[in-house]
Amino acid sequence: MSEICSTCGLPTELCVCESIAKESQMIEVKIIKKKFGKQYTVISGIDQKEIDLNKLVKSLKSKFACGGTTKAGKIELQGNHKQRLRKVLIGLGFAAETIVIK
Repeated sequence: MSEICSTCGLPTELCVCESIAKESQMIEVKIIKKKFGKQYTVISGIDQKEIDLNKLVKSLKSKFACGGTTKAGKIELQGNHKQRLRKVLIGLGFAAETIVIK
């Protein structure tokens, strides 16, 4: 037997909670410089209670072929991926008008 989602009451295979949560996030993307002048793309504003950040960072790392991690509710990707990130996030189900690139 499959488990039941506590939020929507559907089986976990049919759960729509995460897709609904993706449309209501206010995502901010910016570039920071760290040690030795390395650039990092930082994605913030994603609620980690509603969306699995580890699953999201794993898919972003494979799409951009880079390293990355989650720290304090933010996703850090190695390198400058600001140009392609909007298209990839839209493809993953996030709303285009909620993504702000600085």
